[in-house]
Parts: sequence; structure tokens; C-alpha cells
Amino acid sequence: MPESARQLAKRLCEEIQKKGKDRGLLIAFEGPDGSGKTTQRKLFKEWLAGEGYEVTTTKWSSSRLIKPIIKARKNMRSINPEEFCLLHAADFRHRLENEIVPALIKGKMVVADRFLFTALARDAARGLPLDWLLHIYSPLYWPDIVFYFSVSPETSGKRIAATRTPKYYEAGQDVTNISDPFESYRQFIGRVIQEYEALAVIFKFIPIDAEAPIYDQHLQIRQLFQESRQRPWLEWNEEAIMDWANMLPRGREVGIGS
Repeated sequence: MPESARQLAKRLCEEIQKKGKDRGLLIAFEGPDGSGKTTQRKLFKEWLAGEGYEVTTTKWSSSRLIKPIIKARKNMRSINPEEFCLLHAADFRHRLENEIVPALIKGKMVVADRFLFTALARDAARGLPLDWLLHIYSPLYWPDIVFYFSVSPETSGKRIAATRTPKYYEAGQDVTNISDPFESYRQFIGRVIQEYEALAVIFKFIPIDAEAPIYDQHLQIRQLFQESRQRPWLEWNEEAIMDWANMLPRGREVGIGS
């Protein structure tokens, strides 16, 4: 008799727990724009691959299904904070179900260039309550490791200004109503960083000094990764596994690492 979704989810969770530190890990790189997290994510992915791990990357707002809708709506400059949140939540959910959880089930290392906490920080900076945001994004698969790249608003603004003009929503012009994108970014990123700093305490991020030399950061991340691999699997991820199992065709055989 084929397994029910509940039986499948329970079995998969047990198999994940048995693998311990050898399971696939979800590693999130978080931080404001201009913090250098993408550079560090690329270096870390190359290092993981060189160590023999099978690695996959997921990037923020990159779902093939939802990304075109978000882009079109942003071009119209007509998204209110609630719609901004809901569109990105749909993108997140599509990637979680179709990219992230399947890769973890197969035992891969999943490196996320921004994860849930990007949404929480940006949406909270737009005035949306944290408890509502967490409800919108549930059920969640919580990362095993969250590297938070800490940088000052001034440094973030200077790094962005040195390469490009901030985009309308990136600069928070939808909520600041400031016509100058650089001044709007300066004010908005300060709010975003305040939210990140609060989340870092609540969810116990691993802080990285994003103003330190690039290679020093990379070496620190490698060391912290090795230390953090001993962390136990988070049992509250079972709800997300159950949600994913409910989507599978009945009778499909699934095993950890298969």
C-alpha cells in the first residue's frame, strides 16, 4: 500500500535526523544590499564544490513562474507594501517547494543568496507586522545556518552609489516618497538594517563583519561552517516537509539522498 503524505513526511524526517551532520544543509547568506553577501556566497559555493559536496544555489526573487509577474508589477510602480510582500512570498514558496526542499531531500548543500529574512527585514521596514509576515510565509523550512553580513547604512549606500542608481523599490521610494533615489535609499536602508539587527538576535544569526577584507570573511565562513555542521536538525521543519509531501503524486517513492 502506498505511503500517505503523513507517513512519507515522518519517514523522511527520521532519515534526515539519522544522517546527522552528513545531511544536506540549508545555508542562508543574509544582509542588506552592498554588504558583499553575493561575493561571499559565490566563494563559499566554489569551496564547497571543491570539498566534494554537491551544491545548489537559490537566489531571491528568481522563480521562473513568479519573477516575471513581480518584474512587471514593479515596472508599473503601483505595488503597495502588502502586495509587495505577497508577490515575494509566492516566489519564495514556489522555490521552496520546487528547488530547495527537493535538493535537501537529495542530500545536497543548498546555499541561499538571501532567504526568508530578506522579506522580513524589508517588509517590516515598510511597516508590516512581524507576526503577520511569519504567518504569510509559513510553513517554513528554517535554515541550518544563517550568515548575516553586518554593514553600516553609510557603507551600504556608498557601495551601491559607486556602481549604480538604486531601483525604485530597492530605494524604498514607495514608502519614503523621496524623489532622489540615493537619499531615499539612505533613509530606507537604515530601517532595513534595524530590522535585520533585531532578527539577528531573535533567530541567532552568525554575524560576519562585512567591512572586513573579503578573503578574511571567506576564511571565517569556512571555519564557522565546519563548526556549525554539528547542529541538530530542526524538528519544526517537519511541517514544511509535510506540506511538500502533500504535493507529490500518490505512490511516488522518495528517500533521503535518492
